[in-house]
Amino acid sequence: MTLPVRETWFDVAEVEPGIHVITEPEVHALILANVWLVRGRDRDLVVDTGNGIAPLRPFVDSVRDDPAKPLVAVATHSHMDHAAGLWEFAERVGHPADAGEIEHPIPLLHGSDVWPEVADAMAQEGFPVTDLLVTAAPSSDWNPDTYVQSGATLTRLVDEGDAIDLGDRGFAVLSLPGHTPGSIGLWDEDDGTLFCGDAVYAEDPLIDQAPTSDIEAYLATMRRLQDLPVRIVHAGHDRSMDRSTMVARCATYLERRSGPRG
Repeated sequence: MTLPVRETWFDVAEVEPGIHVITEPEVHALILANVWLVRGRDRDLVVDTGNGIAPLRPFVDSVRDDPAKPLVAVATHSHMDHAAGLWEFAERVGHPADAGEIEHPIPLLHGSDVWPEVADAMAQEGFPVTDLLVTAAPSSDWNPDTYVQSGATLTRLVDEGDAIDLGDRGFAVLSLPGHTPGSIGLWDEDDGTLFCGDAVYAEDPLIDQAPTSDIEAYLATMRRLQDLPVRIVHAGHDRSMDRSTMVARCATYLERRSGPRG
């Protein structure tokens, strides 16, 4: 298959002062994950790192005010649409329960890589999984049949209550298991900002059918999120949402999964 070339692989938008979202528009909806760049006084923060298809770090540096400033990259969980670019960063942070899969990744680039239950959920929402999960290449010599997503060894393991300090703002690590055992969020209580990874999205489907998922843990995470006094939630996929939207999304999930399961 010959793919068209999109040399500028990433799109970027500022969603609020000091926070940019970076996306890969030529990938399937399943792996169209958000990469978040947060500006700090002493260092900047990247939350999730995309699919690894094109070099992320140079693009991130082109958006930063000061590319020489220290930079920390956090993986909210181990799936390759969020962690495949992590190896490009010197400071790599994540939860120990997901560290093994981040280091030894499960590929997620072809339709055959997608778990059948997840493919069914995507199809039900109007996003049938295709043989190849990209619609373009970042360069003329990129070959999806030989490309291998890179793993990374975490340089810092974090868990509930640990902190990510940017100098003028800080984030507390929240343990939000369910999508994966080591899913985490980053919570700025002073500002009311939550980066939630794949714990909750503004749109369906919410993926809990993967082998890494645990519905009982997901239910506990949803109950916890309902009580969190967020101002804005920046999720791993889809648009950002306010508290009322997040609470409604959690309630819908709890109603769907707390009842009898077929």
